[in-house]
Amino acid sequence: MNNRLSEGQTTIENRCINTIRTLSMDAIQKANSGHPGAPMGLAPAAYILWTRFLKHNPANPDWLDRDRFVLSAGHASMLLYSLLFLTGYDVSLDDLKNFRQWGSKTPGHPEFGHTPGVETTTGPLGQGFANAVGMAMAERHLAARFNKPGHDIVDHYTYVMCGDGDMMEGITSEAASLAGHLGLGRLICLYDSNSISIEGKTDIAFTEDVAQRFKAYNWHVLLVKEGNDTEAITDAILSARAEADAPSLIILRTHIAFGSPNKQDTADAHGAPLGEDEIRLTKKCLDWDSDEAFHVPEDVLEQFRECLAFGQKSEGEWQEKFTAYRKAHPNLAGRWADAMSGFLEPGWDADIPVFSPSDDPIATRAASGRILNAIAEKLSTLMGGSADLAPSNKTYLDFSHEFQKTSYDGRNIRFGVREHAMGGILCGLFLHNGIRPYCGTFLVFADYLRPSIRMASLMGLPLIYIFTHDSVAVGEDGPTHQPVEHLSSLRLIPNLTVIRPADAAETAAAWRHSIQTTNGPVALLLSRQKLPVLDHKDDKGAKNLSNGAYILEDSDNTPDIILIASGSEVHLALDARQLLSEKNISARVVSMPSWELFEQTSINYKNHVLPPDITTRIAIEAGHPMGWERYVGDNGAVIGITRFGSSAPGPTVMAKYGFTSDNIVQKALALIG
Repeated sequence: MNNRLSEGQTTIENRCINTIRTLSMDAIQKANSGHPGAPMGLAPAAYILWTRFLKHNPANPDWLDRDRFVLSAGHASMLLYSLLFLTGYDVSLDDLKNFRQWGSKTPGHPEFGHTPGVETTTGPLGQGFANAVGMAMAERHLAARFNKPGHDIVDHYTYVMCGDGDMMEGITSEAASLAGHLGLGRLICLYDSNSISIEGKTDIAFTEDVAQRFKAYNWHVLLVKEGNDTEAITDAILSARAEADAPSLIILRTHIAFGSPNKQDTADAHGAPLGEDEIRLTKKCLDWDSDEAFHVPEDVLEQFRECLAFGQKSEGEWQEKFTAYRKAHPNLAGRWADAMSGFLEPGWDADIPVFSPSDDPIATRAASGRILNAIAEKLSTLMGGSADLAPSNKTYLDFSHEFQKTSYDGRNIRFGVREHAMGGILCGLFLHNGIRPYCGTFLVFADYLRPSIRMASLMGLPLIYIFTHDSVAVGEDGPTHQPVEHLSSLRLIPNLTVIRPADAAETAAAWRHSIQTTNGPVALLLSRQKLPVLDHKDDKGAKNLSNGAYILEDSDNTPDIILIASGSEVHLALDARQLLSEKNISARVVSMPSWELFEQTSINYKNHVLPPDITTRIAIEAGHPMGWERYVGDNGAVIGITRFGSSAPGPTVMAKYGFTSDNIVQKALALIG
């Protein structure tokens, strides 16, 4: 085998490309784990993209008008880490040597906020693709809002690199379909089509015509028949950039583990080190300079480091453009700066409705819709939509129009019935900067976007999920649409704050908290049925919701029992308290809309709300009871649901499942004895 100079490559190009390959091989071998095949096959395309096209400044990874690069095939992380080191980011050769080790900058899959230059956390296949679609949507929206004739301060591309596994995932299909509908011409996908998966050749499970599929999605599709042909890769990217009205898919026919005499084009090279002997043979086959591990020729490093000068020049030119823009449009420039910094515009919460017990009963989903609109009119970065459920989720911004191909400045996103892509796109919208996104669907469908919720939580992104129809009180739609395990399941995700408000006032407080949150996503779980507005006595709910739980009603003396509830069941607890008082039993009612927020409070506050010496407690929640034992203890009880729902009117289902004030009273009497 002779791979010394591939078609279309100059000698220095070949040496640069082979440096990416050898660094990837060496780091994976030293770690004794990783995925060498994809970095070796993608090295030519990555080199061309990063040195000829990608607008980036390694000295300032967060430059606002940079091109975004997403490695959706996150298992190929050594490709990205090699590029970051070679082009001059704050990633050293020692960092490459510490690949996959404790505390290193180079974890097994790219992690946002951990490694300079990494735009998003990737690894679960398809997530990065959906993130990239969100970034491209953000670029178009901000360009439509802020660019003016002669002043294009938002002018960049989003590139995503993915593999066969990404193409098999459903989230990719969902996101690609929406991207094609929206005509995102600044989105370019380089598809590593090497026909190899972990189990063998992809044709054991994947024989579709990807090109035809993406053409049907309204994508501009190009084919590079030989993934080592740098001239053909260059021409394809140029053609993709010239297509303004559709996203582009560049199919690269590559060879996994290119240059390896015994493992090229085999599944063995996908997810395991090549081995020292095979690396030695591969370097010989590539006519490499040295057998020494992590060898980087000086002329190669010099070639790559030209990206530093180019990046500084590009950012400097943009700064000049922005200076001119600020002079011509000072107000817009200020709003741009606020948007990109995440600054909350003054008075953003001034028009949030105030709800009182004298108001008519209102579903918390309906209250949320009113609150959302009031905030969004003041907070111009708030943007989102629903998975074809806006009328039910109350997520439509009445004062704005739709984000569409002909109106990118619209703030209502029509995600369609694409929950998983919606979740991934939401991450990309925020990661781009300049947008505070939200989305909505029924709580029972939270499972459809759960992997994206997990990624948002892992990255600490302050996204807002609006989950309505929050319990079996949904009623007639039956068990397929009645969430049971979903509330407790969401609580299992680290860094996700789950809030289930009891009424409109708590919903308003939940929205305030959500907007002010900066370190993780929030899930708002809202009712379908109407609920009375509680008497919070001096706005107690609004003031204390950020504590996760608070005393809503209490007795004059030490209570005999504590009733703890969330959401609509708080109203049942209050009714039960009144019935117990008629039996000379005093009860404290605690509204606990958020476990996560309650756990963040001080031990003194926790003991104030739930005194350790009052051990007779009942928790009431129309969901799986798992976890409530921490609050009710050994002497308490939980009224929950451990079976699927039933089709009947909501009040009937709730009553049949034991959610009545009378049942709470009977449980209390049994506990008290």
